[in-house]
Amino acid sequence: MTEHTTGTREEWLAARLELLEAEKELTRRSDELARQRQQLPWVRIDKDYRFETDEGSASLADLFRGRSQLLVYHFMFGPEYTAGCPACSAIADGFNGSVVHLENHDVAMTAISRAPLAKLQAFKRRMGWSFPWASSFGSDFNYDFNVSVTEEQQREGVVEYNYGSRDVKPVLEAGEGPVADFAALVGTDAAAYTREAPGMSAFALDDGVVYHTYSAYARGVDALWGMYPWLDRAPKGRNETGLWFRRHDEYENG
Repeated sequence: MTEHTTGTREEWLAARLELLEAEKELTRRSDELARQRQQLPWVRIDKDYRFETDEGSASLADLFRGRSQLLVYHFMFGPEYTAGCPACSAIADGFNGSVVHLENHDVAMTAISRAPLAKLQAFKRRMGWSFPWASSFGSDFNYDFNVSVTEEQQREGVVEYNYGSRDVKPVLEAGEGPVADFAALVGTDAAAYTREAPGMSAFALDDGVVYHTYSAYARGVDALWGMYPWLDRAPKGRNETGLWFRRHDEYENG
């Protein structure tokens, strides 16, 4: 016998209708938050960031590829990594198929990582992805948008991320746990692994000028992680007791 609460269809329907009202309120609140995002002031980008892409050297404006809007996923793939972060890889599985739709709605999308382009291209082929992926190797871009830190910043112990300061010493000194597990999965140590962080940023191109409009980090990208909205509707929810997901070509029964 299940230990979960059971009931009649009528009891289920009454509880479901009550939940529906809460879901509708959440949807309305989400719509309002989207409007607030769009009302944020735009910040002009004057620095000449350079990227390496499949088509060659590119500016930030070039990444728009003829559109007026650009979405960037800050993919954790540092120069020392031998493979992309498994969490970022799961997120990329979700947005890979969305790029064609966004491009036909005046929105370009690209991933950006610090690893050299050849590493990104090889991993992209392995994963079977088609989205654009640019290397910011040698650029300030990742540092300026708070998704990478230098070794010196890391040694100081406190780094800026998600609009606040975080103490990285406990994570680096732990020697085991999720960070160590992830580091092993990307072929490096905890220090090199945590010099990168996930996030997304949005930009607008208006009259030849690029503006930064929005960025989100940490749990702020949860909604972009394709499998989690589905799990949130599964009978057992996320049901996580440890690192359970893998890159999609690493599951034994995949």
